[in-house]
Amino acid sequence: MRAAKAYDYLDVRIEHVPLPGIGPGELLVRTRACGICSGDVTPWYIRKKAPVILGHEPVAEVVAVGEGVEHLDVGKRVFVHHHVPCFSCAACDRGEFVQCPTWRATSLDPGGMAEFFRVPALNVRADTLPLPESLTDLDGALIEPLACVVKSLRRAGLVHGAQVLVIGLGVMGQLHVRLARHWGAHSVIGADLQTVRCEKARELGADHTVDCTEHNLVSAVMDYTGGRGCDIVIVGPPTTEAMDLGLRCAARGGTVVQFMGTPAGEHYALDTHDLYFREVRLIPSYSAGPVDTREALQLIQQGVVRAEHVVTHVYRFPDVAKAYRTAAQDPSAIKVVVTF
Repeated sequence: MRAAKAYDYLDVRIEHVPLPGIGPGELLVRTRACGICSGDVTPWYIRKKAPVILGHEPVAEVVAVGEGVEHLDVGKRVFVHHHVPCFSCAACDRGEFVQCPTWRATSLDPGGMAEFFRVPALNVRADTLPLPESLTDLDGALIEPLACVVKSLRRAGLVHGAQVLVIGLGVMGQLHVRLARHWGAHSVIGADLQTVRCEKARELGADHTVDCTEHNLVSAVMDYTGGRGCDIVIVGPPTTEAMDLGLRCAARGGTVVQFMGTPAGEHYALDTHDLYFREVRLIPSYSAGPVDTREALQLIQQGVVRAEHVVTHVYRFPDVAKAYRTAAQDPSAIKVVVTF
């Protein structure tokens, strides 16, 4: 079978790899669609993992069922989460599923950007979700990224009635805009360096956008909020400069969410005096767990988020390298999905 392997940033090659076998409790699935993650077009993030077979936002069809699997039949379409927790460790007891050692050790074999992949038994039990017939493959490919946004906004605190700023309007920023609006934010501000992405955010519910090539973000936010700042700030870009902007845009008592990690070894000089007296919370939000994926699926079923809202480019698998270049380099590309 064929799979897409990354050897470096945007060095993605189709290779032939063995078809995986399955054991008790496992599934063999045929990939129907797989989204391209923002992390997989972030140079430092992909380089730390390469060489690697890509793909962790898949929709697939069951083609073989291992002994003991009774709730899924051949032919059923499913969403499969690549990481799953054990549900029995100290981290899981606290609901911190992504800190579970099992969560970090689990994966798909060989990955979602392959013609077929094996779903390990734990993944089958913990976070493999049947797709309703009402949803398309492209809708299903949004479950994992939307789940990350569900978790992010939950960690941010009460969204209803809040003034929300989203810095960075790629697909994850656009999903934050959409969900913050749905959850009753008082106002939603989007900020980006690309005019086309600001326009998209307004389509999805942003009350106001800031083109950061033309305006100072902090000044623009303070002007819009009457000098108060925003209660919730989502920082998408993986830079300390973006984090600094987010903290400067936060209201007293506000929350800043670091949504994407920075390269290892980077440091940020934090004004702890200011942070203390303004009582600003700085909270990271990394990936998502099984509670979040189920809520994301419900939101997609309800029509809050659908492929028509954010999927801008669809490529067939033979053009997978072009798909990754588009996701990384085309400002008009919000969400890129590869179909099989």
